[in-house]
Amino acid sequence: MFTNQKNLKHSASGRLILSITLLGGLSFTPAFAEDEEQVKQLEEIIVTAGRTPVAEDEVGRSYTVLSGEELEKTQARYVADVLRRVPGIAVSRSGSFGGLTQIRLRGSEGNHVLVLIDGVEVAGTSSGEFDFGALQVADIERIEIIRGPQSALFGSNATSGVVQIITKGGIREGYKVTSRSELGTDKTVRKSLLLQGGGETFDIAVSGALRRTNGFNISDLGSEKDGDRNFTLNSKIRWDITENVFFDGNLRFVDRKSDTDDQNGSLVIDTNSYVESQDVFGGAGLSWELFDGQLQQQLRFEATDLHTEGKYSGGLYGNDGNRYHSSFQSTWFFDLPDFLNSTHSLTGAVEWERETYKETIPTRKLGKSRDLYGHVLEYRGDFLDRFFVTGALRYDHNEVFKNALTYSASAAYLIPQTETRLHASIGTGVTNPSFFEQFGRVPDKFRGNPDLKPETNFGWDIGIEQRFLNDRGVIDVTYFQEDLKDEITGSAQTVHNQSGTSKRRGVEVSLSLEVIENLHANVSYTYLDASNPDGSEEVRRPPHSASFSVNYGFLDGRGNVFVDAIYNGEMKDSDYSTWPATPVSLSDYTVVNVGADYQLNDNFQVFGRVENAFDKGYEEVYGYNTQGRTFFAGLQATF
Repeated sequence: MFTNQKNLKHSASGRLILSITLLGGLSFTPAFAEDEEQVKQLEEIIVTAGRTPVAEDEVGRSYTVLSGEELEKTQARYVADVLRRVPGIAVSRSGSFGGLTQIRLRGSEGNHVLVLIDGVEVAGTSSGEFDFGALQVADIERIEIIRGPQSALFGSNATSGVVQIITKGGIREGYKVTSRSELGTDKTVRKSLLLQGGGETFDIAVSGALRRTNGFNISDLGSEKDGDRNFTLNSKIRWDITENVFFDGNLRFVDRKSDTDDQNGSLVIDTNSYVESQDVFGGAGLSWELFDGQLQQQLRFEATDLHTEGKYSGGLYGNDGNRYHSSFQSTWFFDLPDFLNSTHSLTGAVEWERETYKETIPTRKLGKSRDLYGHVLEYRGDFLDRFFVTGALRYDHNEVFKNALTYSASAAYLIPQTETRLHASIGTGVTNPSFFEQFGRVPDKFRGNPDLKPETNFGWDIGIEQRFLNDRGVIDVTYFQEDLKDEITGSAQTVHNQSGTSKRRGVEVSLSLEVIENLHANVSYTYLDASNPDGSEEVRRPPHSASFSVNYGFLDGRGNVFVDAIYNGEMKDSDYSTWPATPVSLSDYTVVNVGADYQLNDNFQVFGRVENAFDKGYEEVYGYNTQGRTFFAGLQATF
């Protein structure tokens, strides 16, 4: 007879893990269990590392997890700024807060990174990538970053990795109210409210966050300030229908308006341009378990509705995009105690997705749409509680493009008595051309190319993680290689697939250390060699980048001070005032933020920080100014 005791920490019959498992390996609402051991167990699970959650020590893929506690201690306000601390990630913001913000993972393009919020894909169907300029930190419980090709698990766009944002969920048999207010430089105002509660069989969370700033002038010309307004609503619910049947749902709404300026080549011209967007993301799922948890099945539907309008010197523009995704997944857990005391799981899944896009200003008579059908098989094995392997295979049937077969495999090995963990992964990725690349867009008189082929990526990595000083410190060093073929590139008029291979090589280092009691330090460093097929350096990908942060708690944890430093090495960009574009170099820079908070009593906390404390001038995108020194202070109330 198969037994399943060891799989409780994976998700077998433990409801805690079921509560964070989505169809397709995404995440259900994290349940905040009252039992401390369950909370500890939750913190050790990586939701995004497989079709079902995986314990941290068993993950063979290169990953980083940022907890909500870390985000609160450093008073981060935008997810993009948090991601600057993650090995392998480069961030480019065009000007002020709210401006187009791209992340590149291991030298990839922005649309090579799949971004999920509570399991829902949130990239625009027009460009195929997610604009991080809209994503506030206010309601986030944790962020998971999985590096390397993940298309075998997640399909198109997971070419170089996945970023999963998990928002805060409800509380069983209780309630909690958290409110924050903040004022700062440039007439910045930020307010947020989080309501969490629930009963014996359900929990719910509702949050709202508003951030408004007059901003600064992103152009060297004129004096107009470029501000931003961002209003975000988020809700999550989980309901135990029966002892073995569970429902979860989530809905997110983002309304924002961001000032921008026009560009003439790479010259940023001071204008009254702006972009407005209203985005709605949501999903609902039903999961159930049979045979004492050995068989788990999940059914889920997700939808996004993305609407954008803007103004520039040439007039108005606008577009609508939708994505509909449904999936069914079944996982069988079984043990073979006589074979290396092993536990196993086998998962099969089918998915359907439809993407649509149309321009609304000026109006096009006919919108565009395309369908995709995915079939996934994943195996996971645990041998002697020491050796862990995973393998996945996916076949995507594309309505428009050539069908795609992708694979991945990973392994982790724990060396007894040394607290050493070896990890390695290999896999392939695919990114389908975006609607812009296929069909063009009217405002820019940009002609699409309907004959484009999907971009394909092959990558592998190998690393070693070592714990030391009685688990007070942990260091991880990973080497990676990736080869991208059919990379899409072009001019201001159209695009095409490049011949040859775009190569990415590098080393990622992360260190976490409790220096002394209550003094914690985190360090990361990335070396990256990312080149085009002709050998030239890829733009906006610094060969050297690093981060350093230190937090010190005092007065029995009532107070906390932090220093957070980001280093971005010299990197290439392009000057589009000539054609072909002229390569330019952006100087290296270091930005330092400092801050503190103090718990006045059980209900109230005061906090403050200084961003860019040394008033460093720098550019992330050629031609765009960045923010100088700014000051912020606020109050948090919890009941």
